[in-house]
Amino acid sequence: MPFDLNLNLILGQMVLGLVNGVFYAILSLGLAIIFGLLGVINFAHGVFFMLGAFLAYMLGATLGIGYWGSLLIAPVLVGLIGIVVEVLLIRRLYKIDHLYGLLLTLGLALAIEGLIRIVFGQQGVPYPIPPSLRGAVDIGFMLLPLYRVWVVVAGIVLCLATWFVIERTPLGAKLRAATDNPAMVQAFGINVPVMLTLTYAAGVALAGVGGVMAAPVMTIDPAMGTNIVIVVFAVVVIGGMGSIFGSIVTGLGLGLLEGLAKATFPSASSTVIFVAMVIILVLRPRGLFGKMA
Repeated sequence: MPFDLNLNLILGQMVLGLVNGVFYAILSLGLAIIFGLLGVINFAHGVFFMLGAFLAYMLGATLGIGYWGSLLIAPVLVGLIGIVVEVLLIRRLYKIDHLYGLLLTLGLALAIEGLIRIVFGQQGVPYPIPPSLRGAVDIGFMLLPLYRVWVVVAGIVLCLATWFVIERTPLGAKLRAATDNPAMVQAFGINVPVMLTLTYAAGVALAGVGGVMAAPVMTIDPAMGTNIVIVVFAVVVIGGMGSIFGSIVTGLGLGLLEGLAKATFPSASSTVIFVAMVIILVLRPRGLFGKMA
């Protein structure tokens, strides 16, 4: 029987779907920042997510740094890698067609993923849930692991804080001005290339944060970024390319939709997001929150 209308099952799957939705929102937020402010379709974003998880694992295995330390250090390291990538590669693509950025970052993603496979092999590696976040919370219709509660709360706070910085602070205004009219901003003494480099670094560091947060609930393997980035691109398209707020709302909403599909029609759960993308693109080509060109 394809349909299951058990209310507790539906609510439980939607809550678990919200956890996935938080990861979708964090990753799509970074993608939206990079595309919206730099105009680069960063297909390597999933690899930075994967690097965040692997760096957390390596910090623990080699230096004994636990989850909380890794949550601070690994995204910084991912951001530093992003600085190198932007300076050496991405910077050369700003004034040419977006397709070249997509092709370059796709090649970069394949190269980094291949390197990780050589170092760590095909099999995944485990990452323990931190002791302070073990256990579960009774929410009436299910026992929800405490770590997943942390993921939802911390992820939503991170997304909203990022939106606030970009849309409601002088720094965010300078970033938007630097991409719209770099010559004018440069005339005010602001180093535009450095600002764009830091913007790219911040975008991929968000993916690194997501990777560390995902490490205890997903298998850390070289393909984990590739597996999620396709869905994340669909989230960005549905929300509107470059829309910061759209990425957050759509990521969370599609996570809930995916959870609902798993409970009611499991065979459609892997495609429901892409069906939604097709429908939205037909009805509203610029996405739910995208601006008119």
